[in-house]
Amino acid sequence: MGKIGKVLAVSCLALSGLLASGCTSGGSTTKDNTVAATVNGRGILLQEVERSLNSQTGGNPSQLNQLQLASARLQILDSLIQREVLYQRAEREKLLPTETQIDGVIATEQQQSGMTSEDFDKTLQSQNLSMERLREEAKKDLAIKALQDKYSGQININDREVEDYYNANRTQFVNSRGVALAMIVVDPADNSSQGIKDDAKNETDAKLKIDNIYQQLQGKADFATVARAKSEDVESIRTGGDIGFATEEALKSNNFPPELIANFFGPMEVGDYTQPTHFGNRWYVFKLAERRLQTENLTLDSPGVRQQITQGLTNQRKQILNAALLETAINEAKIVNNLAVQMLNNPSNLGLRPAGSTGSQPAASPATQSTPAAATSSPVTVSPAASPSSSK
Repeated sequence: MGKIGKVLAVSCLALSGLLASGCTSGGSTTKDNTVAATVNGRGILLQEVERSLNSQTGGNPSQLNQLQLASARLQILDSLIQREVLYQRAEREKLLPTETQIDGVIATEQQQSGMTSEDFDKTLQSQNLSMERLREEAKKDLAIKALQDKYSGQININDREVEDYYNANRTQFVNSRGVALAMIVVDPADNSSQGIKDDAKNETDAKLKIDNIYQQLQGKADFATVARAKSEDVESIRTGGDIGFATEEALKSNNFPPELIANFFGPMEVGDYTQPTHFGNRWYVFKLAERRLQTENLTLDSPGVRQQITQGLTNQRKQILNAALLETAINEAKIVNNLAVQMLNNPSNLGLRPAGSTGSQPAASPATQSTPAAATSSPVTVSPAASPSSSK
């Protein structure tokens, strides 16, 4: 579920992002029914823009000056308009998800968050986000993805295209010396706002907690299970500690201690884990999941290479089709951007109320049809099947 909300730049956020810093979570609970824009007569409220602005600025939009606020609001509203345009197109094409599908998405998100049902509900309450609204965002994400998949599912990459790409990009297909790692993190800083359970809030508690975790692992506890229950890093909680493959150079550039790197490439066996290690103001236990001591060049017959190229070329075409779909949907829609018109009508203050203000403002006069530009994406670079990712 974590990637459903990122089906295109117009999508708000995955549900995990919505819970942590979502496009409709947080902000004031004051009801503001000012309509910032309409898509085919369906309104997008200014409070949705403000909530996203509040989220993106870490709850402190007043740190932005007037010009930055105006630009941010226009960009946020543009994304919300594009999201609504695609959702309505999915509605017309009868691609809305079932209630069962929505249930499954939310259940998966809860599971990946590592939260209990009680903690999940508390997180929603703390961010003024109702389950009804969460389900609505999941519904939109699924509908937009289904719409895009309807068109991208017709993509076909032939063998000649794969071979041509490989021959033109041989230097990409290298298995570098490196290691695949999993980690458990204990951070002495206060991370309770991120939904971290059993959060250590000082150095003494952090050292005690990492030592207890190490004792659990020595008692043959499953590393992934302990990571989901005890780690204080949101991503490692979600992945069961897995942080992927990193080259030796990437480890060094991320300030891994030299003795730790030497351990990964030396006496450690695959499957072993380190003793508690402190660097960068955090405590870690690392598990060595894979080790590659030599760099090797890959061929088209190497495992996974053809599949990786095919997927990369498919993704490139998907991006183009998604942009074309968005542009077509926008051209067919009647879009009224009241916020933009209000800025034009009040150039001295760009039609804005102060950041953080909760009072309503008069709705702007209807705007002429606006067509926000389709989100553009840089081409996807096809990477080798075993391409190392940078360490976290």
